[in-house]
Amino acid sequence: MSSDYINALLKKPIKRTPVWVMRQAGRYLPEYRHSRKKAGDFLTLCKSPQLACEVTLQPIERFDLDAAIVFSDILTIPDAMGLGLYFSEGEGPKFSHPLNTLKSIEKLAKSSVGDKLTYVSDAVSMIKKSLNGKVPLIGFSGSPWTLATYMIEGGGSKNFSKAKSLMYKNPAHMHQLLDKLALAVIDYLNGQIESGVDSLMVFDTWGGLLNKPSYEEFSLRYMCKIVEGVRREYAGKTIPITLFTKGGAMWLEQIADSGCDAVALDWTTEIKDAQQRIGNKVALQGNLDPCVLYASPERIRTEVQKILTQFSGNTGHIFNLGHGILPDINPEHVRVLVDSVHEFGVQNNN
Repeated sequence: MSSDYINALLKKPIKRTPVWVMRQAGRYLPEYRHSRKKAGDFLTLCKSPQLACEVTLQPIERFDLDAAIVFSDILTIPDAMGLGLYFSEGEGPKFSHPLNTLKSIEKLAKSSVGDKLTYVSDAVSMIKKSLNGKVPLIGFSGSPWTLATYMIEGGGSKNFSKAKSLMYKNPAHMHQLLDKLALAVIDYLNGQIESGVDSLMVFDTWGGLLNKPSYEEFSLRYMCKIVEGVRREYAGKTIPITLFTKGGAMWLEQIADSGCDAVALDWTTEIKDAQQRIGNKVALQGNLDPCVLYASPERIRTEVQKILTQFSGNTGHIFNLGHGILPDINPEHVRVLVDSVHEFGVQNNN
């Protein structure tokens, strides 16, 4: 197995700068679109272990990536809690039964969601076997705050006013919901570990909506609970965990103090600045603007080199985008990105 990804997370020696791409299995790949068509819809694709395995492996077979990430969705937990997840074409995720009353939050199932998410653990086992040690496998979940926003709003939102209203008007009920979600995430991620993932990532997509006191109370607090609750050692190996708050530049120090192994950065934070603030404590992941991939191959190479040049030291950096890859990106531009990281990263690490 290529261990550069795990070693970089743990700030151990590496042979080359590792790289993977958020949403690397997705609509920009023609083979993914074929699999999606075969499945009929997105949820069926997620809930079929065989198809989830198929699309997880597609970018690994096409590019020289240093890690695979389980193909799934962050909203599987709310779906398992009975909220009725569905996807409208062109409108994103929605819930048939959003948490629109305090009573609905109180009644939300407390029981383990693991038995309803066996399709994910089955996919993990199948993917792990199919990878056959080629690269490590990343498991993931949404953060409790991010999951809560979707569950309360009933889907995506421009300003998340319903979720923030609950936070300010009924903080006890928001904490009740977040606590249930944190426990569910811990159970879910530990199940992924037992099925074979080699590292974990928590996506706090909407933490950046909050001011500092609210972020610490309603988002970071529960990610810290997850970091403490998941297995960090299993089957003789260390399981590193990465936290990613989109728009989280203001709180890098607090995130690094959570006990995580790595902090993922979006493209609004210069990696040099982040390293000066927290780089000695944790590894850093990131952080190319996804829109750079619309540029020419020459410009992509230049932008990759800029980020690699900013980072000082021989380990502790996992190259990635600052958010998920966009669906109309040319796959060959991803190849340029990956190959450039290995070309210039090796030079920086010698």
